[in-house]
Amino acid sequence: MYKSPRTGDISRRGLLKGATALGAAGLILPASVRRAAAEPKRGGVMRLALAAGSTTDSNDPGSWDSQFVQILGTARCGYLTEIANDGSLIGEVAESWEASADAATWTFKIRDGVTFHSGKTVTPDDVIASINYHRGDDSKSAAKPIVAAITEIKADGNAAVFTLDAGNADFPYIMSDYHLPILPSKDGKIDPTTTDGCGGYVLDSFEPGVRAKLTRYPDYWKPNRAWFDGVEMLAVHDSAARQNALITGEVDVIDPVDLNTVHLLERAPGINIMSVAGSQHYTFAMDTRADPFKDNNVRLALKYAIDRQEMVDKVLQGYGTVGNDYPIGINQRYFNPDLEQHSYDPDKAKHYLKEAGLDSLKVQLSAADAAFVGAVDAAVLYSEKAKAAGIDIEVVREPNDGYWDSVWMKKPFCAVYWGGRPTADWMYSMAYAAGVPWNDTFWDNKKFNELLIAARSELDADKRRQMYYEMDDICANQGGVIIPMFANYVMGLSDKIAHDDTVAGNWTLDGFRGVERWWFA
Repeated sequence: MYKSPRTGDISRRGLLKGATALGAAGLILPASVRRAAAEPKRGGVMRLALAAGSTTDSNDPGSWDSQFVQILGTARCGYLTEIANDGSLIGEVAESWEASADAATWTFKIRDGVTFHSGKTVTPDDVIASINYHRGDDSKSAAKPIVAAITEIKADGNAAVFTLDAGNADFPYIMSDYHLPILPSKDGKIDPTTTDGCGGYVLDSFEPGVRAKLTRYPDYWKPNRAWFDGVEMLAVHDSAARQNALITGEVDVIDPVDLNTVHLLERAPGINIMSVAGSQHYTFAMDTRADPFKDNNVRLALKYAIDRQEMVDKVLQGYGTVGNDYPIGINQRYFNPDLEQHSYDPDKAKHYLKEAGLDSLKVQLSAADAAFVGAVDAAVLYSEKAKAAGIDIEVVREPNDGYWDSVWMKKPFCAVYWGGRPTADWMYSMAYAAGVPWNDTFWDNKKFNELLIAARSELDADKRRQMYYEMDDICANQGGVIIPMFANYVMGLSDKIAHDDTVAGNWTLDGFRGVERWWFA
């Protein structure tokens, strides 16, 4: 079983905003907080306001694309595996797992005593039907690409056996994906619209785009989870309304906090700011097929013409870390601490322009806040600093509406948001491998692609690390993406909410599991 170092750390109001203080060792909270965190108790209804939720949301896990239903799903459902708050991978519905020597066959032993809210016991048949729902030519699931490598799933006693088309040392991590809950089966199929599940909470009501209400499942198999008696989730897209609801006590948690007004919450009594470093990152993607971006010297010039720390300070208000043009965050496995940091250097940018046969450069950069909050401001800061290198960046303010359909992967240079993924292979395979649908720079590097395949099936951690370090180097210095910053997940919590000392950084809200892991102090 693979276990990663701790990946997420939290900060109390005024204690830490992020930046370089967040290291792999993690942040230990003050003693007063640790005492509160050591005494979890049951009771109360936790009210959560999210800047997410749409009238098109549904109970179908294959369609979960907003944080509202992703969090709702993890509250209601169980998964084969779970990324713990310290970043390690632990079993959930699966009690244990083991791989064949080539990592192409994985056997998951199903935990005894896990039941659905309907009372049905979870079996390997439920696991098989749940994962098969996302497979096959007829599947419309968003998770179809991440389960495409599965060629067969079969039951073996109280185990589910997965056969892959090639070795994948990270396969148990994939089984933690929020799209892949274990649902009850009948005649070899699941009903994707069911409200049944084997998670800590029973779904009482759900108005898509508005609210959801849940009640604790009394027979939940985890004795030290699902502390609240109930949970109420609200879709509140207006940042001022979310903030006011927290200040007035109408809700207990808001996600996210508007960084432009976070200073108001920092001073508000009874409110804590939770800032968690994770894999979320903001990028400027260059189409490597198009002039002038097909020349790597031009790409390097643009990478040295950007002031990354200024963006962290002004766009993220300090709640983040500088990026280095590859998508692995500082608290993730296989982050490369030895890779030379790209920093603002107009002279070096001019050098690479000269290598490209250019004295100056003019390009257009498309941006909208639909890409990420502050994307236009970031693009303007970039444009101002790039002038010193002889680079004229014309910022094109694109409409928010339709940005992902009309601009992303359509315009040759544009702002992009990425939530990241828990493993290097997952992130690189999804967005950097040659020919994959979300490779938004259309980059194709032979050596990188060879290493990606080799590292995926390598079970020796040291050998794997060296492969990923080389891939990081290739991506940073030859790739088509500029990654100026990793943005922390920033949430506002009532000081009545307690939690463990360490909070997961694989997704917001404690890896989407704050509903299950947190409690009222």
